[in-house]
Amino acid sequence: MRLTIASKIALAITTVAMLSIGTMAWITSQNLKSGFITYLSELEAQDLERLSKLLAEDYRRHGSFERFQHNRRPMRDLLDQLREPPRPGSDRDQPPPPPMRPRLRQATNGSEYEPTQEHPPPPPDAPPEQRPPLDPTRFGQRISLIDRDGHALIGPADAPGGTIRPIMLDQQQIGTLRLAPLRQISNASGIDFVSLQIRHTLWLATLLIVISIIFSFWLARHLLRPVASLHRVTERISRGQFQARIVSVRQDELGDLARHINAMAITLQENEAQRSKMLADISHELRTPLTVILGEIEALLDGIRTATPAALESLHAEVLRLNKLVDDIRQLTLADSGGLHYQRQTMDIGELLRDILRRYQARIEAAGLSLRSQLPESSLLIHGDAGRLTQVISNLLENSIRYTDAGGRIHCDVSTKGKFVQISIEDSLPGVPPHAHAMLFDRLYRVDPARSRECGGSGLGLSICKALVEAHDGRIDAMSSSLGGVKIQIRLPLV
Repeated sequence: MRLTIASKIALAITTVAMLSIGTMAWITSQNLKSGFITYLSELEAQDLERLSKLLAEDYRRHGSFERFQHNRRPMRDLLDQLREPPRPGSDRDQPPPPPMRPRLRQATNGSEYEPTQEHPPPPPDAPPEQRPPLDPTRFGQRISLIDRDGHALIGPADAPGGTIRPIMLDQQQIGTLRLAPLRQISNASGIDFVSLQIRHTLWLATLLIVISIIFSFWLARHLLRPVASLHRVTERISRGQFQARIVSVRQDELGDLARHINAMAITLQENEAQRSKMLADISHELRTPLTVILGEIEALLDGIRTATPAALESLHAEVLRLNKLVDDIRQLTLADSGGLHYQRQTMDIGELLRDILRRYQARIEAAGLSLRSQLPESSLLIHGDAGRLTQVISNLLENSIRYTDAGGRIHCDVSTKGKFVQISIEDSLPGVPPHAHAMLFDRLYRVDPARSRECGGSGLGLSICKALVEAHDGRIDAMSSSLGGVKIQIRLPLV
């Protein structure tokens, strides 16, 4: 059987609650039994103290305890006095007066004695208040009376454990009382009391378990209610419906998960839109040179044009353009997927820029542009691939040469900021609108008409530059130049 997360959480909470409540109920019942016995033992200790005073008074009247040795009746009389409720205004610690024994008269046959009518015994069916009190803990059966010589007059003399009370008379010990410990409750009323309390505890535990079961299932359903929404939305996203969103106002972990899923859906939607646009743009870019090549070949086949060196040169230029576009697409795809290989080494970025600018000096002058550079004299060491960074700088210089009007300027500056080196390449007019700066690194993006495909390029150069710079843990940004054109700034971490 497949259990849902809500069922598992509810079962876990229920199991913990049942174990906790069951353990508490068992411990409570055991503590109730032992506590009730302890309570009775404390009461018996008080009764034992009072009994010792009664025995001391009895010793004062009779001079010894010999009458207790063979007759249990005197001890029962004392116990009856002990169980009598204290009279109002009397001191409980003071021993009550000795009981008035009924006077006996001789029966008519001379062999039996009967109580006189002055103190008749209570009938067997007398009401409870007239009957002798019961001994619920068998107090009288657990008492041992030992005289001053150590002889046991009642009960065993060496019973283990229990409570011992000396019997004192005029600052002298005339005997000892020993009470055997109360091991268990044997009286029916005491057992019924403890059983009733245990039953109440068990009923309460059962009620709490039922409440915990109901609450655990409700809590599990409440906590995991957003999971159903998450399941529906993620299922739609898996089918390509990236516009699906989760409506959640929770501030817990599930709320964070919902927000992350929404962010993932937005990213997937943007990537899908960018992928579709890129495919359309690439198809358009490939169609242009292929159409030109196809037209040139058909014209040659139809005899409209002759196979002159100029015609072949035109075909060759279109093939080179097509090859450059395919190569750029392949390189960008490898950069995105991490398939490009880098030969990283520690190098001086200033020296690398001097070599690149030295090679481009002639081309810049041939385009009618001026170059100014401000490179550091000291070494600025970075860890990177010299070939890939040369590709980035060369691509930026090619853009500046291609898209800067004649008579313009190109500046290349290098500075440090914190733990980074900043490389800035900027040119003069024409520039691009400020809102287009962030889009210059998008694939196949051009700002028409100044930066159209007729001026050359596939529209992937800056996208490749961004991928290569980010692979070096750097950052590349476009912004307005103080010269009126575009300023490209690269930040790379120093060694």
